[in-house]
Amino acid sequence: MAFKRSLLIPLAVFVAGLGVLLGTALFILQPQQQQSASRVPIGGPFRLTSHEGKPFTDADLKGKPFAVFFGFTHCPEVCPTTLYDLTQDLEALGSDADRLRVAFITVDPEQDTPDLMKTYLSSFDPRIVGLTGTPEEIAAVAKAYKIYYRKVPTDSGYTMDHSATVFLMDGRGDFYGTSNFQESAEIRRGKLRQLIKNG
Repeated sequence: MAFKRSLLIPLAVFVAGLGVLLGTALFILQPQQQQSASRVPIGGPFRLTSHEGKPFTDADLKGKPFAVFFGFTHCPEVCPTTLYDLTQDLEALGSDADRLRVAFITVDPEQDTPDLMKTYLSSFDPRIVGLTGTPEEIAAVAKAYKIYYRKVPTDSGYTMDHSATVFLMDGRGDFYGTSNFQESAEIRRGKLRQLIKNG
């Protein structure tokens, strides 16, 4: 009996210790779970000019889920590839595409006038709206979406280095997720379908 009792004491200590460890772990993890469920601070109010030359704000995107991509019209590869992919994706979504908005925001406002944006976007889906503005307005919206962009001098002038992320936002203007041109069409369209479904 004494032998059994001597086994029970360490066992009880072990169980009690395990309970403390589990309780501590739950306490530590709980704030992280709450934090991950909170709103991601990407996006926000902005005031720009559309490729039609009209004022355009973040309110014009809300009400439907939307995708936002930053680039510029003289971009050699990433921007036209991404816009072409978005054009194909919208076509593949069929009637569901009408429940989604897409904005292409320039990071080169010095060159990308509304007229130039309009000409450039004529090669892509007409539902994609081009947005430009003053350097200060572009800097503000870039900061809101936490994107990187920088003018890089070249022998013939300059080019723009910039983030190549497509931001997926819900109908309230809250961050939902991201996509990019390196993903397969299946993955991109799956994300857009989920955005539309949950947006």
